[in-house]
Amino acid sequence: MKVANEDLIKLYGEMWLIRLFEKRLSDLFAKGVLPGFIHLGIGQEAFMAGTHYNIKSGDSVGTSHREHGLLLGLGISPNALMAELYGKATGSNKGKGGSMHACSPKNGALGCNGILGDAQTIINGYAFSHKFRNDGNIAITIFGDGAANRGDVHEGMNLASVLNLPTVFIIVNNGYGISMSSKDSSNIQDLSARAQSYGMPGISVDGNDVLAVIEATGEAFKRTREGGGPCVLEFKTYRHQGHFEGDPVTYRPKEELDMWMKKDPIKRLETIILEKGLASPEKLLEVKNEQIAIIDAAQKFAEESPYPDISEVYTDVYFELEGGALK
Repeated sequence: MKVANEDLIKLYGEMWLIRLFEKRLSDLFAKGVLPGFIHLGIGQEAFMAGTHYNIKSGDSVGTSHREHGLLLGLGISPNALMAELYGKATGSNKGKGGSMHACSPKNGALGCNGILGDAQTIINGYAFSHKFRNDGNIAITIFGDGAANRGDVHEGMNLASVLNLPTVFIIVNNGYGISMSSKDSSNIQDLSARAQSYGMPGISVDGNDVLAVIEATGEAFKRTREGGGPCVLEFKTYRHQGHFEGDPVTYRPKEELDMWMKKDPIKRLETIILEKGLASPEKLLEVKNEQIAIIDAAQKFAEESPYPDISEVYTDVYFELEGGALK
């Protein structure tokens, strides 16, 4: 799948926005500014930007608890997402969702989910609605290598296959389920191979190569949109930091981290852009600095925003019809 040269620059900016946004979250959390729990995907930017590249308006996308970057790509503004993580009333979910439950259904962002496995059954409901309405949209569920071992995930795959639903299962294999290496939790090299058990195609891709991700999602999404049924994509990547902020990461060999740092997804795209002569190092630095300015503005917006009023504590818990009757 050919990517236009101007899109490479946009992808570079998007990947920097994701990384710098999350680095800022890391700093703020360490200072005790952010409430709740934070899981960061620093190092996984290529899979996020590359997946978003082929998502269309109307698609349904369910993410895990480590996809701030996908939420930004799906249309939640940096201001709204930062305010949400601060717990402010101007956040995408009025400060009530936080990092693990932020969502924006109008943008197709069904929300993060910290319950491993459940989201991969729920997603089939959205997929069924797309099939029933024949609207040409697909449902995408994103989860990690740890969740891939859950029975719920396999039930979801089986149902999607039996009903030939437009569901795309994306496994983000960053090598660890919390502190357990995926080599110790699965006896196969490629988790995508499990797709064969359910009569659907599966492929494993270098998740640190944004162009490879774009090609894989482009082909998979097109096939599913055209009625080809569900499929499995596995993106092999690596998180630079621990499972959660504050994780001492004593379980990971330094040599392994050093090896993956040499495969940094942003650096790889930067090399391609420079080799093609699409931009100078100075221009790329300018692109990076533009993202810093966006994040500075988002932090300022969040800090100056009010907290939700106490009267809001029970709102958004139930859906109400006009007249106050519960639906």
